[in-house]
Order: sequence, then C-alpha cells, then structure tokens
Amino acid sequence: MRTTALASLLLPVLGLAAPVKQHPLGSRHGPYGPSHQDPYDRKVDAVGEGLHPEPYRNGLGTTVLGPRNRGREQQDPDMVRPPSTDHGSMPSMRWSFADSHTRIEENGWTRQTTVRELPSSKQIAGVNMRLGPGVIRELHWHKEAEWAYVLSGEVRVTALDAEGGSFIDDLKEGDLWYFPSGHPHSLQGLGENGTEFLLVFDDGGFSEESTFILTDWLAHTPKAVLSENFRLPPELFEHLPAGEKYIFQGSMPDSIEKETPKAFKKSKLQFTHHMLDTPPKVGSGGKARIVDSHNFPISKTIAAGHLSIGPGSMREMHWHPNADEWSFFIKGRARVTIFAAEGNARTFDYMAGDVGVIPQNMGHFIENLSNDEDLEVLEIFRADTFMDFSLFNWMGETPARLVRDHVFQNHPKAAEAFLKSVENAEKDVIKDIYYKSPEHQEEL
Repeated sequence: MRTTALASLLLPVLGLAAPVKQHPLGSRHGPYGPSHQDPYDRKVDAVGEGLHPEPYRNGLGTTVLGPRNRGREQQDPDMVRPPSTDHGSMPSMRWSFADSHTRIEENGWTRQTTVRELPSSKQIAGVNMRLGPGVIRELHWHKEAEWAYVLSGEVRVTALDAEGGSFIDDLKEGDLWYFPSGHPHSLQGLGENGTEFLLVFDDGGFSEESTFILTDWLAHTPKAVLSENFRLPPELFEHLPAGEKYIFQGSMPDSIEKETPKAFKKSKLQFTHHMLDTPPKVGSGGKARIVDSHNFPISKTIAAGHLSIGPGSMREMHWHPNADEWSFFIKGRARVTIFAAEGNARTFDYMAGDVGVIPQNMGHFIENLSNDEDLEVLEIFRADTFMDFSLFNWMGETPARLVRDHVFQNHPKAAEAFLKSVENAEKDVIKDIYYKSPEHQEEL
C-alpha cells in the first residue's frame, strides 16, 4: 500500500511511528464505526465502497434514531461525518440537477440550476438540456451571454452577428459555443441520438423561461404590423403558432453546405471551439484544458477549465482571485473543502450531475474520492481570463525563512522536510497525492 507524502516525509524525521492504517472494511462499521480512529481526516468513498455514513468521529458522536435518507447521506457523507477541520457556518455550495424541476417537451427536456435553486450561485446559472434527433430549440436570444459544453451526441448551431454575418456549425461531445448577449441563435439535435449539453449564463438570476423566442414574439405582434414588416397579406399570418414552440420536433437537417441560405454572409466571428482539442496542462495526476478569451476570443464573459483528475489525485490547493467558481461534475466522485477565512471551513461531496460553487478568493481543493476511476469536472467562471493562485507555488516562491517562521517555527526538522517538498515551486495543477521515494520513481 502506498504511503501519503505527509506520512512518509515528515513522520520519520519527527521520530514518530506511522499510525496503523485501518482498512475501510476492517471493523464492524468500517470507517464510520464508533471505534474507528483517523486523526488525519482521510477521504472515504462511501458510494464506491457501498458504505453508509454514521455520525461517529474519533470516539465522539452516536447513532441516528430518527428518520433517515440513507441514499442522500451516502452521496454526501461529509455532511454526516464532517472532517474535524470543518468549523463555523457556511451556506450550501452544492446542488444536483437531479433536484431541479424538469420541463418536458416534444422529444426533449430542460432543467436549470440558478440562484433560486442554489442561493450561492450568484454569478452563474446553468441549464441542462436534451434534444432528440432533429429536435429544435427554437430561434431565440437572451439578455445574458450563453456558453455551452456538449456532454453527448451531436448538435447543429446557427447564429447571426450584429453586422448581419451568419454562422452554422456542427458540434460533438467536448465542443463549446458562446453567443454574446442579444445574439440570435438556434440549436438542433443531430445523428441517431440527438444531443445533451450544459448551458451556462453569466448571471445567477437567469431563467430559461425569460428567453426571447421567435414564435412568442410573432404571436404577440398585431398581424397588421407583421404584414407591413414582411410585405405580405395579413391573412397569411393567421397560420402562425398561437404561442412559443420552445423545444419541438423538426425535420432532420441536411449537410451545412446544402442548407446554406442564398443570402448567407459568413460571420467574421468564431462562435464555437473544440475544447478537448486544446493542448492540456499536464500535472502529475491528470490534465487541465483551459479555454478563455485568449484562445476563444469571443468568450468575453466566461472562462473555463476542463479537468481530468486521475485515481488517487487532486486539484491542488488554490484559489481564484477574479470570480466565483461554478463547477459541474461530469464523471466520478469528489471531496471539496472550502476555506472561507475567520476560521470557517466546510466540506462537500459531489457526484456526476452535481453543481458546486466556490466564492471568489476562498481556498479549496478538489480530491478524487475513487482510487480506480477518473474524475471529470468543469471549472467555470464569469470572467474573460482563467486565473488561479497555487498554494504550493506560493510556498516555494516565498523566502524559506519566512515560510519556516509561519508554519514550523519551533520544529526545524519538520520545516526542513516541508521546504524541501516545495523547493521547485512549480504549479502542479492536478497532483498525484502519493509521495514516491526516489527508489520508487526509478522503478517507474
């Protein structure tokens, strides 16, 4: 069994014996039993190991006698048995799209997470939408800018810019689009299965119900005015839909080349981007792909990172100085502790389909709970630039004497080991959490 960096590096120089590790299933109740001792608050993958959290911690706590929702407790075990480092009060920073109301339409559906569902989601709102093959999210526009990530399938997008230039593109899983405020556009499912995507809007108060929709506008405009605007007889407009169509079954589109209108003028703007083709930042435990206005120039209000965090790895301890983080978990299970200053810290657990919020400047990490599955997550910001500060990098770039006086002032051996560990000062955006001795590295 591998040994953590802290245990391997510090305990020998401190003259202490390593604590005896308990296997998660090594006692009657595993790590949630009354006799279990863990002074280091190690992660527990309750879902992956089929464990049921209980409110015991290092000799404290007791059983639950009242009603319980064991399924929810298992998904968020650090609510039932929080780390001993959690302290103070903090609003909820977690929501699941599974708890959002689903609006069901013709061969499609949509659900949203806004400040109404998650009060801490003040800067960003998200919409999860599904369109079957040929199904159309009708021509519309928003007050807010729209950024999107394709979760599955294929989708065709159309848009118009302010100079009358048109844009059409077909996208697949991992691709993005961005439509600035007020820019009209449409979406349509392609292929055998259609598509599913995550929409992100740069205002937590956004509502999918407040969209400006073509058929809704036409239905609420006098037919005489429509006649004058389009120079057609008013009776022709008696055949218009009575209200918005929103999501509806359309005909399957042909190739872009065959569907390009005669009046088509190609837009000078690039509304789409292939995120998974972005060169990654490679860490010791995974990869991060960053997309913001530097490599996707039109995206002036949304910056994002796509993280692939390997088994036994973590997104290193860091914070973001320019915006709240709005996270969407695509795959796997994660533990996140948020440090809010004034002695306040709280731990949340996330699964696929969950949303997390981390307010601007609050320190945090993202730890993969699984030792054999990848964690895939989007970090999204209402900003034009992706920006973060690494704790590791800060410690390595700060004079050693100053660091020593702060964290290990009265223990020179511990200080020496700590300073040695940060001396290269390089950011390791996705960090393998296990320490490897030089001998082990040679074996690899």
